[in-house]
Amino acid sequence: MANPAHVSKVRSLYKRILLLHRFMPIDLRALGDQYVKDEFRRHKSASPEEAKSFMKEWEGYRDTMQAQVLESAGGSGGQAPSAAFGAELSDDRLKQFQEEQIGQLYELMLESTKPNRQFHIQEDGK
Repeated sequence: MANPAHVSKVRSLYKRILLLHRFMPIDLRALGDQYVKDEFRRHKSASPEEAKSFMKEWEGYRDTMQAQVLESAGGSGGQAPSAAFGAELSDDRLKQFQEEQIGQLYELMLESTKPNRQFHIQEDGK
């Protein structure tokens, strides 16, 4: 059985990421939420070493998203925020990815850059 402290840490990270996604454009939010849900579900039975690496990467993602959200909120000057979310991946970083991860990254890039994304979501009350 999983360590209760670890489970709590994973759950907290998961919820924080989904909360940060609320600041993204609605279609990217839907895409990001689905990706996060799939990845966390896929790693439920990861080995301790894989779990450590998984948590480190997602904590880095959380930190990046949090900084971008705060930057967006602080720099809007009362106007609607025009946040740019994401980060460049260096060639060295890409070389560390497994073949499956490269495929997932490519599919995510294709989906996020489509002119007519598949997610047609209306926000509540609009």
